[in-house]
This record gives sequence, structure tokens and C-alpha cells, in this order.
Amino acid sequence: MRMSRGSEFRNRVLAQKTVWSAGAYDALSARFIEAAGFDALMTSGFGVSASFLGQPDAELYTMSENLTVVRNVVSAVNVPVIADIDTGYGNAINVMRTIREFEASGVSAVIMEDQVAPKRCPICVGGVEVIPMDEGVAKIQAAVEARRDPNMLIIARTDVVDPAAAMERGRAYVAAGADMIQPISKCFKDIDGLRAMREAVGAPLSLQLLGWLEKLSADEVEEVAGMATYALVPLMTVASALKENLAALAERRSTRDLPRPVTDHNSFIDFIGFPQIEELQKRYLKTA
Repeated sequence: MRMSRGSEFRNRVLAQKTVWSAGAYDALSARFIEAAGFDALMTSGFGVSASFLGQPDAELYTMSENLTVVRNVVSAVNVPVIADIDTGYGNAINVMRTIREFEASGVSAVIMEDQVAPKRCPICVGGVEVIPMDEGVAKIQAAVEARRDPNMLIIARTDVVDPAAAMERGRAYVAAGADMIQPISKCFKDIDGLRAMREAVGAPLSLQLLGWLEKLSADEVEEVAGMATYALVPLMTVASALKENLAALAERRSTRDLPRPVTDHNSFIDFIGFPQIEELQKRYLKTA
């Protein structure tokens, strides 16, 4: 059952009735995620950077560019949308504007990490640099103060890899007003580490199911997480299919026997909404 945006989403997440989502990188991928039956979706910064710029996840796009994608995604679907807002695009004062802009777009939650700006993707590089904990706390406090709708969740991601330090930061971020904590996959090695993190911070975890986390059972995920996201499966699925079919097409100059199946044209135009547009045209656009 689809959840409404707002209090229903917030109540479910905070009660740790795990919301399962997938990572969108544009409005079309968001439509497919919704159609597949996911509870919600997350706009992946990794995916947005790859799709929008064709560049790596190094905070190369601006806040307004990310916001453009997120607005289109929110408009395209009816399920809750969680926005990856990277580092908040500056200091605590910048964070306040960022929160208000993304809240106005209609998202149900935002994820903000405690890296220095510009950030670096921790699954792509060997190590990342984090800001001091007191600065991270101040940015969470600023985000909470800027938020006008209490139903919009603030998810604090910590990119420290030492478990004890992650727990310390998680507790401090929750005390500052964060609703959930998101550790990175490199921080823990097994479900016991996540259980300890969940108990230490006193709030549900947000998990991006990458690396070893993908091997967890659904029951194990739901034991610790208020939200669980297959962040990169949609992007990597499309990348693989495009790479194989386009290589075959360039070589053979024929659409016969492509390695990956191609969606039927008529079913796609139905999915994308052409029949509804035609009906609206008949209703509102009078012919001469």
C-alpha cells in the first residue's frame, strides 16, 4: 500500500516499520520505482551526478541543480521521496536555506552527511574527510530550526569508519534533533555492529544496501532500520543494459538480436502517460 507524504511516512519510519525504497536518478527512474511497488524512493546523489552531469559523485553539481532533479521526481510520483542533500552545500547557515528549498519541493525526508565540502563518495575512494563533530552537530541544529514541517525527517549520515566514533556522533546528532542516523557500510562488518549502533543512538537507522549490507536478510534489516534503500541498483541496471545494447547496435547496425530486451514502444507510451495527455487534449484543446 502506498504511503501518503507526511505524517504517515514519518510515523512508520520512526516506529521502525521499515520503509523499503530504491534510488532514483531522474523522474523516469522514479516512475519505474513507484510502479515496481516500493514504499518510497531516494534521489541518489551518486545517480544524480552520473545522470545529470555524467560525472562522479564529488558534489560537482550545485544545490539548485540537485533541487531541479528532486522537484521533477516529486512531481512525477505519489510515494514519499527522500532527497540526498550531500553536505547541505556549505556551513550551518547554508544548510538552513538548503533545508527550506528541499522542504518546499515536497520531499518527505533529507539525508545530510558530515563530510567536508565538497564531499567524496566513500564507496569510490579509500577514505574521506569529515568535519569536526561540533560542526556536524551545529549543522543538524540549523537544519532542525529551518524545518517548517515537523513531518519532514532529517536523516544524519556519518561517514566516520570507526564504530565507536560513529556511535558517538550518532548520539550527538540525535540529541541535536536528527530523526534517524545513517552509517556507511564501511563502518561495520556484520549485523551485530548495526544492532550496537541502533541501541547506542536510540533512533532507527537508515541503511543504503551496498556492499556487505546487500547480503543481509530482510528480517535483519528490519531489526535495525526505519528505512532501507537499494540506492544504486536502478542506475547500474540501466547502465549495464545501455552499454551492452549500444555496443551491439554500433557494431551490427541492426536492432535484431540485441543482447538485452527492449521495452515495447506501445507499452512504454502507455506507461509514460500519452493516453492521459491525449484525453486532456480532447477535453481542453478545441479544434478549429
